[in-house]
Amino acid sequence: MDILTSWLRTYVEIPVDDRQLAEDLTLRGIAVEGVFDAPGGSRFEMDITTNRVDAMNHYGVAREAAAIYDVPLKSLAEVHGLEPTSQKRDVGHPVVEGDAYPVRIEAQDLCGRFTARVIRGVTVKPASGKIAEYFAALGQKPISGPVDVTNFGWMAMGQPTHVFDLDKLSGSIVVRRAKAGETLRLLDGSEKTLTADDLVVADEKQAHGLAGVMGGWDSRVTEETKNILVEAAWFDPGMVRASSKRHGLHTDASHRFERGADFNAAPVANALVTRLVIEQGGGVVVGPLTDVIVPALQAQTAGRASVELRVSEVQRHLGTTLEAAEGRESGLNAAIVEQYLKALGCELTPTGAGAYAVALPSWRLDLEREIDLIEEVARVYGYNRFANTLPAFAGGVVRLPHAEHERVLRETLRALGYSEAISSTFVSAESAQLFGGAAGAVKLGNPLSEEAGMLRPSLVPNMADMLANNLNRGVAQVRMFELGTAFTGSAKEVFEHTAVSLGATGGARATALYAESDALFFEVKGALEGLLAKFVGAVSFTAEGLPAWIAAGRGARVLLEGAEVAVFGELSGAESERRKLKQVCVAGEINATALYARPLYSAIAKELSKFQAVERDFSFVFPASVQWLAVEGAVRELGIAELKSVAPLEVFVPSKPGGAIAQGSYSMLVRVVLQSNERTLTEDELSAWSSQIVAALTGVGGVQRS
Repeated sequence: MDILTSWLRTYVEIPVDDRQLAEDLTLRGIAVEGVFDAPGGSRFEMDITTNRVDAMNHYGVAREAAAIYDVPLKSLAEVHGLEPTSQKRDVGHPVVEGDAYPVRIEAQDLCGRFTARVIRGVTVKPASGKIAEYFAALGQKPISGPVDVTNFGWMAMGQPTHVFDLDKLSGSIVVRRAKAGETLRLLDGSEKTLTADDLVVADEKQAHGLAGVMGGWDSRVTEETKNILVEAAWFDPGMVRASSKRHGLHTDASHRFERGADFNAAPVANALVTRLVIEQGGGVVVGPLTDVIVPALQAQTAGRASVELRVSEVQRHLGTTLEAAEGRESGLNAAIVEQYLKALGCELTPTGAGAYAVALPSWRLDLEREIDLIEEVARVYGYNRFANTLPAFAGGVVRLPHAEHERVLRETLRALGYSEAISSTFVSAESAQLFGGAAGAVKLGNPLSEEAGMLRPSLVPNMADMLANNLNRGVAQVRMFELGTAFTGSAKEVFEHTAVSLGATGGARATALYAESDALFFEVKGALEGLLAKFVGAVSFTAEGLPAWIAAGRGARVLLEGAEVAVFGELSGAESERRKLKQVCVAGEINATALYARPLYSAIAKELSKFQAVERDFSFVFPASVQWLAVEGAVRELGIAELKSVAPLEVFVPSKPGGAIAQGSYSMLVRVVLQSNERTLTEDELSAWSSQIVAALTGVGGVQRS
């Protein structure tokens, strides 16, 4: 936005020239990006950050200048001729007896304050005087006197206002939610179809404005207007932001309302606009100011609780100033802290030695905590005025509790050929619902877009997107993993856990154990087994209760000691189609928080045996329902101390009926290795153990082949 220094200097006596003022403001975070000549001074091209809506006007920048140079800030009432009799302000003109204009706020969660005032006998003509001069210097297009006055008002003090042709209103002003399908023609001539999520300023018959965004065509002020209703209100920022985005409108009013307007500014702005309308076009004020307040929203904004501030914390956080380091002053003491915060609008009540209860100004909704006030002290003092010092340090480096688990996890996956990736923390509502399950998902209050409106309850949707992005760019073989945080619950209560997602596509080859169509699935399964082998506990798999994003019959849940720690599988047809995937993709997710609760296996070095190892092979036919975990477990449960390993040597699954192996069964050659560290094994021992192994394998459903 643009700021005129000649306008600024009507509010505060600035002791430096415009160039120095621009530099000093920029060093305090109120960035001046360009300085241009203008009548009576300069025009500053400003870049005000979104959290500083209070500085998006001339009076707000003047307040910053007053704080920097420790000079008095004139009141708006003093400069613009308003009578400072109360917070509501008298307009400084005689008021004709009459009733206050009736206003009813029905949507009390979206409109916290609404002021209205009647002016009769107005002559609508072009604005003149200072308004015309300032508009010409700023390149602001004049429209008509009353409308230009409202634009002057927000440029002066940041509060948007609106003027209605009073004779085109029917009965009371009603601030309500729009009716679904209700239409409204706006000042720009466009016609909008509203939803029940929109807020409108209406009368008893129809809507006359999209609240916080733009007024309506039917009640606009024209050259024939004689009687005016002046409105100044406070609307919920989230509602204004949503309506503005929904209808593709971004106005000067919405820009300020959606960032959080000053709850207490409405009556002052109403008085300012009322006075200037009369100065420009005559007329008289009829009746008192209508000022309807919703106490609950007032408490959340203008009535926020005080914040404790300790000067010792200011000094601890900010360190030594250059002046103190050079012995020219004592540094940031209580007097300086009081000076800066009072200049910014805070009210300080001493609560003890070097401690204050700080009442926050209604126009600074970005201030919430003690550290925010400390930052304000540093900002106004000047970041360039602090000495360069290193932070104090005591003690040694403390290793995070799960650092070793994380190291093993990363190194194992990299060794398996997976590259680490990073994706967004946000997902769409559709992905959150599909991948979040019963745990729920957290909706953002201010989403960047509809495709990024939720915190991710799972890392899998973004992994699937990354696989698609690689394939779309000609990378046909991909192996990736991501280590990050997933969020479940709701906006009221958020739960976090660390998760690892895996993604793979392309490059898998068939083996004797499985066909090429199954190769990728078993490759990822093997990667998970390799990773989980680093953690203490028996690994098993089940195909029951798979989530909807996994293709039917093409996934598994992974259990460690009977507790689920991961799930993986081929992406379903719907998910593949949504991302236009043309080849099979397998994705999975590990609950790293649950995995970190398990101890890691420790490497133990043992002296190699000097005695011969003996291998024994056992050929069995097992039902398809018998998994390798059961086969291995049956052998190990025999408790043979000399048993060194059990491994499947050959597996044969019949592809068609009529062979030596019946359908629904498979043949496996199980090899065991036996060895003693003290002696050579005897044939009698080997025979006895072989008989025990045969019996154990028979016990799990196997039939020994001759």
